Order: sequence, then structure tokens, then C-alpha cells
Amino acid sequence: MARIAWLGLGRMGSGMAARMVDAGHEVHVFNRTPERIESLVARGAIAAPTPREAVRDAAMIIAMVADDPASRAVWLGSDGALAGSPAPGAFAVECSTISRPHVLALSGRAAERGLRYLDAPVTGLPAAAAAGALTLFVGADPAHLDAARPLLEPLCTSIVRFGEVGAGTSYKLMQNLLGSIQIAATAEALRTAELAGLDLPTVVDTLSRGGAASPTVVRVARLILDDAHERDISFTAALRLKDTRLGVAAADALGTHAALGHTALDIFTRLVAAGHGELGETKVIDLLRE
Repeated sequence: MARIAWLGLGRMGSGMAARMVDAGHEVHVFNRTPERIESLVARGAIAAPTPREAVRDAAMIIAMVADDPASRAVWLGSDGALAGSPAPGAFAVECSTISRPHVLALSGRAAERGLRYLDAPVTGLPAAAAAGALTLFVGADPAHLDAARPLLEPLCTSIVRFGEVGAGTSYKLMQNLLGSIQIAATAEALRTAELAGLDLPTVVDTLSRGGAASPTVVRVARLILDDAHERDISFTAALRLKDTRLGVAAADALGTHAALGHTALDIFTRLVAAGHGELGETKVIDLLRE
């Protein structure tokens, strides 16, 4: 068993860190909101006051935080992970959905410290994180990934390597932008069905079995039907906006217009601006009803 430093306990990070604890690893946990650590400590984790303390002698450092600023804080701050003293050749694994420029900059800083960096954003909802059923989208040196696989096993059922550092994030941002477009389009379709006087349960059932169905379309349509925007929230509107913004920025940087991505960005920008950032992303249906 290994000493693992875990940075960040949001909806996804909590389940992922618990998997490492249950696998028997010595998990040292830092979170900006200390109260979130309590359940993991009861499970066997060790609370750390700073990322710098969490990474001491760690064989692997894993971060799962909300955005670029949070990632910079846990890695690059004066008490950040890169100011600490992990084991020689430790793995630095960034699982957060963040911008590609930040990933590349962070990987360079980690390499300067002698760390083996893995760009490893994940896909899956919190239930999958708690079950160890995520997929990791990895950009890394193949030798680094092969060496890290045994430690990553509790987190996932699949690891897909897309190339060198940055490639995992490039794929994740493209996938999430497609998801944002599907969510907005599903809400628009259901609003159109409402206005046409169609029975929404019948619409959702038929849509879920039709050619336009995808896992995202089916999930979102059922959540909208259940009006589940304020309970059992798996993904907030604010996080959806962040991912959409990053995806559009990545597309723009490559010179593609991403017209549908920009439309989704406008919709989720308006949703958050209306004060619904902490509600479920499916609250977008009510924006279209106004």
C-alpha cells in the first residue's frame, strides 16, 4: 500500500478519495472546507492542514478541484503541493476539468520538481466516483502511465490514453462541450413539446428509446421531467458553465468557430446570471420557459 495525498473533496473528489482509503492506502487529505474531511477521517483518512503537509513523502498526489484558480491554489500556492516534499519520482495527477494552458504550465512546474505528471480528467457522475467506475482520460508519458496504473485502479474501470500531457484535457473539454450542447438541445426540445401540447412523460419515454437518444439526452430528459433541479444535484449550472466556457475557449484556440458551443455558452451564462448557479444544470428548462 502507498501513501497518497488527496487534494479536493467536492462531489466527485469525496467518492474518489474514499475509494483510495477503502483500498488500504494511507490517504492524507486536504480540502479548503475542513468540515468535508470529517467523514473521510472517520473512514481512515488523515487530515492535512495544507497541501504542502498532505504531500509529505507521498508516492502519488491527486487533485480533484473545481477550476483553474482552485488548481493553482492547491499546487502552486506558498503552501501548495509543489512547495512540499513528496517521495522522489512521485506521481502528480490532476483529475480536475481545467484549461489546457494551465495543464501544460502545471506539468512543467511539476517536472521541475522531479514529479511524473499525469493529465487525467475523469468522466462519470458522483455515484460512479463512489463505486470506482470512472473512466480516466489521460495525457502522459506512456511509461509514467504504466507505472501509475496500479495506484489508479481503485478509481476507475477504464483508462484511455490520448497522447502526451494535454491530450487528456483536450478530449475531456471536447466531450463536455458536446454534453453542454446536448443538455441545451434536450431542454429546447422538451420546451417545444410542451408548447405543442404533448404529454411530456410520453415524449421523454419515446425520446429515450429513439434515434436521438444518448446517455446525456436520456439522463437530462428524465431529470427535467422529474423537475429535479434543486435536489440530488450531480452537476451544478455553475460547473456546467465553467466546462462550457473552457470547451469553447479550447475550440476557439484551435481556430474552429464552434457555433453550437457558443450558443450553449450563452444559454448557461444566462442561467447562472439569473442566480441559478448552485442548482442543477437541468434548471436550463426553466430559463427557456420564461
